This record gives sequence, C-alpha cells and structure tokens, in this order.
Amino acid sequence: MQPTPLHSAHDREIESLAEFDKVVSEHGSLARFRVQAVDLTDRTDTLLAVDTTDAVFLGCPMDSEAAARVRVTGALVFPPIPGLPFDPYRGLLYSPDELFASLDDGYEATPDARAYAWFQQTKADGDVYASMLRAIHDDSVSDTLDELLVGTRVVGVMGGHAMARGTAAYEGAARLGRELARAGLTVATGGGPGAMEAANLGAYAAPFDDEMLTEALRLLAEAPSFTPSIGDWARAAFAVRERWPDGGPSVGIPTWFYGHEPPNAFAAHIAKYFANATREDGLLARSNAGVVFLPGAAGTVQEIFDNATPNYYESRGEPTPMVLVNRAHWTEKHPTWPLLQSLAHERSMASRIALVDRIEEAPEALKRLGG
Repeated sequence: MQPTPLHSAHDREIESLAEFDKVVSEHGSLARFRVQAVDLTDRTDTLLAVDTTDAVFLGCPMDSEAAARVRVTGALVFPPIPGLPFDPYRGLLYSPDELFASLDDGYEATPDARAYAWFQQTKADGDVYASMLRAIHDDSVSDTLDELLVGTRVVGVMGGHAMARGTAAYEGAARLGRELARAGLTVATGGGPGAMEAANLGAYAAPFDDEMLTEALRLLAEAPSFTPSIGDWARAAFAVRERWPDGGPSVGIPTWFYGHEPPNAFAAHIAKYFANATREDGLLARSNAGVVFLPGAAGTVQEIFDNATPNYYESRGEPTPMVLVNRAHWTEKHPTWPLLQSLAHERSMASRIALVDRIEEAPEALKRLGG
C-alpha cells in the first residue's frame, strides 16, 4: 500500500496512472506536465495521440514507439534504470510495507537493506553516475515530502536511537507523540528506532483508546531493540500494526547513511534519503510548529544546534520553538542548554526556547512558546 498524501499538490506533476488518465480526460493534453515513475506501457494509444510538447517523463516505462513519438514532439524522456533496488524518480514517499517487503526471507532481502548495500558499494566506488542517481532520488523525495506537508503544522521529535522498548523513557516518548497528534499536529521524526519509533508509535495510536497504546507497548517490549535481530524487531511492530490497523499518520525521515539503523514501521510516510545532511536539514526546516528534543547523544546535540542556527539568524523575529526535555541531561551530562541560552539571549530566540524536567511538560511548553 502506498502512502496517501495528507494534502493534494496543486501543480503539474502526475504521480499515478489514475492522475494520468484524469489529466488526459480533463485537458486532452500532456503539454508541460511532469510524469513521475508511472507505468505507461498500456497507454501507448494515448501517448501517440495527445500533445506532449515540453512534457517530461521521469522513469516511466513505455512502448518504444510511444517513447520515440513523444521525443519527436518535444518531450524529454528519462527512461527507467534497470538493476537498481530503488526508483530514483519516485513520485511517492515510502511506506513501511514497501521498505520491509520480503522480510520473511530475512531483513537482508528487503528493499531497505538492498538499497543500503547498493549505497555502500557505490559510495566506495566513487562512481559519478551512482552519485547522480542518489541526488535525483533525494530530490524526488524532497519534492514529494513538501507536497505531503502543504498546510500542515509539523512538530519534530528528536532523540536517541538507543532508547529501548519496554523502558519508561520509550513509553513517555510514545505518549508525547500521541498527545501531539491528538492536538492536530503532524509528528515528524528521524524515522529510526528508539525515541523516534516511540513518537511515531504514539501518533499511530492517537485514533485508538488509551488502552491500545498500553497493550502495544507491552507487545513491543518482547523485542526491545533492533539488535541483535532487525527482523524480530520489525516483525513485532508489524504485529502491532496488524492487530490495530489504520493508525494515525506521521512522518519518518531516516537515512541510508546510517543504514545499520532500520526505519521504524509506525511512520506512515517515510522520506528516506541517501544524503544525511539533506535529511537532517530538511527534517528541522519542515518542523514549522517547533521541535522537542528528548535525551540523546552526538546526533541529537547536532540537531539542537542545526535548529538553533537558522533561529539565531531569523530576520523576521519568528524562530521556531525548541523544547529540551530532561534538565539533568542537558545541563550536566551533555551541557547543551547553557550554550543554547547564551545564543538565545543575543537574539530574539530567548522567548522561543524552554527546558523542562519531564516529558509530560513538553506539549504545554511547546504551546506556551507558540508552537
């Protein structure tokens, strides 16, 4: 099942066969449209008949006669690329079902693992063709993610991947995600395990009664970590999804740069990138209603200052709210808060940052800061 966009994009992009047929029916032309990763092998008659001036076909299988004709009439055709474990021209975000397909044959057989293996091989080769394909893929993902989030209020939830299922911290992060989703916010995370999975799980649980999350947490605790077995960890999540289907939507934005960390199965919409820098910046930039930072180490510290930097230079005086959870963690273990405060008081950030002791205080703090 492919992700369903939260909002439709009002543009000239065609990303499904149904959209293709609708455009042809309503406009009688494909001129200046962009068609992404749509199988057009059964639409040869249409392609031979309609105007395709200045159209662009990105990775669309089509009959050779149709391809030749649309090129002659002024279209650009970027053919599908065989042998890749991913589609660089994809027009939809990933779903958990897509990334974990073939999980019964072992995690190594899944599209997610195969894409990571391809990335590792081509990164070592230094092949410019492979790096171009990665860039095209990541740009397609960014375009689709922007379309998905049009008009939504997004709250980022950041935190460490090591947070284990079955712990009080994991439960707290899940309850946080549920409360944010129930408040009408779109929860976005780094899409991986630990605190990220917990927040996505909470958003998934939002439409159900409170007991559902309690029981789901109990079931997940039987496979507390993605080590030593990603397969067991993922299957536990899919068992929860099967028992309670049609959970609430949220967004995960993981990366194959950290391919040893699998994506979690509770984010309905997964924007997975090859370039970690693009992924990090994009996640924070799209968190327009604020960011909650749960305890973490190097990666979370980096995200705090990645978010603080544009806030520091915000010229309109509208920095996004930042809430850091666990005073001892951010003032003693990893003393990030004092430095963040010193930056904040130089600019207009001071009224948009908060440090709270308990995770239960984060939603109210976010609301107080204008998130």
